[in-house]
Amino acid sequence: MQWIVLALTVLMYVLIILLPNIKSYITLGTAIIMMILGVVGFQEAIFTMVNWNILMIFVGSLVIAELFIYSRMPARIADDIIDGSPSVGLAIVAILMMTGFISAFVENVATVLVMAPIALALSKKLKMNPTLFMVGLAVMANLQGTATLVGDPPSMIFADFAKYGFNDFFIYQGKLSIFFAVQVGMLAGALFFYAYFKKAGTGKVEIEREEIRSYFPTILLILMIAGLALASWLHSGVSLTAGLIVVVLALIGIIWYRLVRHESREVTLSMVKELDWDTVLFLIGIFIVVGAVTKVGLLEAFAKVLEQFIGQSVLLGFIVIIAVSVLISGFVDNVPYIVVMLPVAKSLATALSLKPELYMFALLIGSCLGGNLTPFGASANVVTVGILKKEGYPMKFSDWLKIGLPFTLLTTGAASLFIWFVWK
Repeated sequence: MQWIVLALTVLMYVLIILLPNIKSYITLGTAIIMMILGVVGFQEAIFTMVNWNILMIFVGSLVIAELFIYSRMPARIADDIIDGSPSVGLAIVAILMMTGFISAFVENVATVLVMAPIALALSKKLKMNPTLFMVGLAVMANLQGTATLVGDPPSMIFADFAKYGFNDFFIYQGKLSIFFAVQVGMLAGALFFYAYFKKAGTGKVEIEREEIRSYFPTILLILMIAGLALASWLHSGVSLTAGLIVVVLALIGIIWYRLVRHESREVTLSMVKELDWDTVLFLIGIFIVVGAVTKVGLLEAFAKVLEQFIGQSVLLGFIVIIAVSVLISGFVDNVPYIVVMLPVAKSLATALSLKPELYMFALLIGSCLGGNLTPFGASANVVTVGILKKEGYPMKFSDWLKIGLPFTLLTTGAASLFIWFVWK
């Protein structure tokens, strides 16, 4: 049975690489085959292996993010940054940093979509090629998506596995946690872009300020953060309480959108239908497949192989986890990779008598920041390339690599050094 499960899982990964547009059908199909073969039972798969708490937080935060963007608050904040910056270069870098900060709480693609018009309009006003600015939006959004429990699915998966609450991403066992490692990487990334944009201009840019439609979505976002923080004090990990808080706030938001903003039934349904349901189905399939892989003992076998390769070298293990994660995530979706590798990373750390955070944080940083390496390493990258092509600035793989490679090496290196010195 181990060989059958291994073959099916490898085939699933290959198909995901070759056919990323139907990845949800591939993972669900593999999960169904696992159930038909009797590797896992239906009830076991649906009620034990699928983490509905993560899915509730994911869907609820998507709704709140959509409403936050609808309110035009992010655009207004960007206008204030441009208006208050002493130079064009600083304004651009500040917008990139703000994009990252928003992405720590809002889905990455949504963040890029709302910030793209601002970047394009500013570039046009400055008569500047928008390519670097737009790529900056994508890579900074991807980077900060790792910083909090609600930033990205890999962070949610990590939180559930490691039993981390929302607060644990900031301080854990009295030490600075993953949020601060990401901020170190973000500062390195900001310096990287400032080196490019510092000569963009010295004068201030006049802009037309966006009008905020409503402050209510911002209140919902703040309540979601506060609610998740409270749930962290009450329960460890991604709890049912956390999931229910986010879903209830999302439902309140939808009711507000329909009844207070008087948006039509069709528009409201359209907003809900256009949420990232494909990723929800993808996650359900991955949860079941990885549950089957774990059940038949494949992860333990893989961990033993890595233990033999690494030996007693803590530094070698750390470097291998980061390097492999960056390379794989530059080309493959990081969700199935991180689900498989989290128990392996913890097992390796335990075998070397280390705090598991050292290797698990290395895995999280490498697999999430590694997505910045290529134009298809993350969904936000794909969207950015599409927008640039539509605007008349097509990007080749090599063009992205000129920006993505040094940015990834710099930010991953900075964040990894922080993790090593704090958690070693």
